[in-house]
Parts: sequence; C-alpha cells; structure tokens
Amino acid sequence: MNNILKHIEENPKETQRLIGLEYEQLQQLIQNAERLHYEKQALLESQKVRIIAGGGGRKQKLSLREQIILTLVYLRHLTTFQLLGIQFGVSESTANDTFNYWLPYLRELMPSSLIEQVKKNASDYEVVKEILTDYELIIDSYEQVRERPGDNNEQKKYFSGKKSNHTFKSQMIILPDGSDIVDVVAGEPGPKSDITLFREYRSEFDTKQRFKGDKAYIGEDLITTPIKKPRNRELTTEQKEQNKMFSSKRIFIEHRIRSVKIFRVVQERFRLNPHKYEQVILTICGLVRLRIRALILPLEISAISSG
Repeated sequence: MNNILKHIEENPKETQRLIGLEYEQLQQLIQNAERLHYEKQALLESQKVRIIAGGGGRKQKLSLREQIILTLVYLRHLTTFQLLGIQFGVSESTANDTFNYWLPYLRELMPSSLIEQVKKNASDYEVVKEILTDYELIIDSYEQVRERPGDNNEQKKYFSGKKSNHTFKSQMIILPDGSDIVDVVAGEPGPKSDITLFREYRSEFDTKQRFKGDKAYIGEDLITTPIKKPRNRELTTEQKEQNKMFSSKRIFIEHRIRSVKIFRVVQERFRLNPHKYEQVILTICGLVRLRIRALILPLEISAISSG
C-alpha cells in the first residue's frame, strides 16, 4: 500500500490538507471514479473482438484508489511527475499516464458549476435560469501565468501587460453568499478585458439576470459596480461608505477564487499542455463544489481501504 494512502487511512483528519477534500468526500469521489472506470472498461471490452481470453498482460503496480489519489495529489501540490512517481513507487511516465487517464474521469464526475450541472436537461436549465434572477450574482475573473507559446501570434495573443507575462484568464460567477459556483469560463487569453469576457458568455443567463462586479465592469448596465472616483475629485464620505458596504457583499467571490487556488495547479505557472487548461480548471471547480458541499456524489457504505 502506498504511504500516502496509508497515512490518510490512519489520519483521516489530515485528508483535506493532503488532498483538498475531507475524508468522507474523498471516499465518495473514489467510489464514483472506480464505478465510472469499470463502466468504461466494460463498454470497451464489449466492443473488442478477442482472439485470446482477457485478463492477461502486465499487472498495474497501483490500485485504482492509489491512482486516483496520485491524480489528486498532483492537482493539490503541483509536484513534478518524477517526484510523484518516486512517492508512489512508479516511473515518471507511469505517473504522467496515470494522471492523464484519471483527469477526464474526475472532470466527467463533477460538474464545474450549477449551470453545467443542469444544462443537460433543457427544462431544468430554464427553471434554474429563472430562479437565479431572484439573486444578484457576483462575478469576477483572474489571470494565471502559462508557458510562453512557441508561435509568435499565439504569444502576442496571450501576453498580458497587467501581469507582464503570458496568461490565461478565467471568469467565475457565484451565488451572493458564495454557497455555489454558478458558472465558470476558463482558458481565455489573459489580455481580454473582464467586461468583454462577460459579454461573450452573457447568453448563458436570463436577459433579466443582474450581477455584482468590481470597477472592471463599469459600463455594463447589467452589473452593479462600486462608485468610481471622479477625476481630480474625492469621493464623499457617504460614497466611501457605500463602496465599503459594496465590497463587504462582494468579498464572497474573493473567498471562492481563493478556495480554487488552494489547488496549486491553479495558483502557479501552468506547466501542463495548454490544451488541458480548461479541463484542469473545470475539474478543480468541481472539486471545490464537492469540498463546499454544493455538489453531492452518490455514496456507498464502504471504506477507502475496502475491496
């Protein structure tokens, strides 16, 4: 048994520090990921034309549970695949392959937002959009440094003067109390303005939907923003108090973005293939929704160490 898995089983209260989820949430995720794995494998097996019986080949060094935890450890701590392989007793390439195998499974299991969760059912989607109009949703975006693109046109497209680096931009919309992520857009070019990004994806919501944003969204009628300081003048005491009150209501979006950045793959320079960026960020958002209990996965009565 891998030392990390053994440590989690012996010290379940430390699971959140190691993985980013509580022990029970990790248990839910492992059970659902294993079930999805077996379903996919059964489907592939049914489509094969076999000459010899199945069940042969080299046995995997890691159990399914260890493979899933390896993937979560990478997302949480952003270690190198070489070091990850040493930690789990496998080669660097096996650690890399394991991560790339399980990432899309985790992405499939955990919708990144409320909108994504209900969008598969058109009637549910319309109902949720209508319900959301009762709230003034909070919106913000953030940039993350990426590797410099090799193509000259691409590097110009992603170079952000604000960060003096090449960046991706992601947009997040949450409920007023931060209790759920309503919508996520990930992997846009960093230089794209916040208001332009919002307008490009505005159609996801009802035309009556209202939002609350920072000064980057001034000029958008649908978004309430702080009072801007007039040129060569100061804000009045009353206006400053209004802005302070506004910030206290908007702080929940900062907390939610911070909870996403607990996973260091979102916090530091993105080193993976840039085409995987959206998949990784949306997977992290799904993990955060599971962490804050906005997303509940089916749970069977069993322990991580069973089976």
